[in-house]
Amino acid sequence: MSSKPRIAVIMDENTSVDGTRYDMTKNYFVGIQRAGGMPFGIPYFMDMVEAVVDEFDGFVNVGGRFAFPDEWFLDGQTSKAPQSERLDVELALMRGFLERDKPVLGICNGMQVLAGLHGCRLSPDVRAMGSHVMEHDKRGHEHPVAIEANTLLSRIVGRRELSVNTFHREAVVELSDEVVASAHAEDGVVEAIEIPSRRFALGVQWHQELFARQDHPGNAIFNAFVQESAQG
Repeated sequence: MSSKPRIAVIMDENTSVDGTRYDMTKNYFVGIQRAGGMPFGIPYFMDMVEAVVDEFDGFVNVGGRFAFPDEWFLDGQTSKAPQSERLDVELALMRGFLERDKPVLGICNGMQVLAGLHGCRLSPDVRAMGSHVMEHDKRGHEHPVAIEANTLLSRIVGRRELSVNTFHREAVVELSDEVVASAHAEDGVVEAIEIPSRRFALGVQWHQELFARQDHPGNAIFNAFVQESAQG
């Protein structure tokens, strides 16, 4: 039996078409496998949640585009994304892993779920936050993020700045006292959060998985996540 940590990776889907297919980049699995973990894709079946939480060592909540609960947004604002059956399963998985203090890593949508579950508020349109906000939904573009000192993220990557990709429409705009913002873009948009009350609960707004086959300093996030998952 392999001693490598077993990592649950929720599947993404083609909500931009009709939501009838699981559809995601292989790079999430590459990032986890190269870091020493054993990644497994998890479909949207609620009756699997308890077994997944029991049997897996860590959880990766991947990118995606679907509507979040209205109460997660600023007053008077709601999601512009389509509905999805993924949401209920994703929330149950995230809550289950957090309650057992098993490591969780949220990427893009996954960071926003981590924020919403801890009392933060979102904006459905990052560009509407002000004229100073740059275009964050721009595939192929990279920009720097400043990493806050004395955070889990700073200890993982060992530097104060990373160059990351950027394509997201929604953003975390109000933090609760349960959450620390550990990275910001130059325009002030929150680019990473963490939950200090948990041993490893980290969310990044950028898509680190797209760097998984490269020599990118942010891949230390996958390494740290898998190492922490191996601790049981």
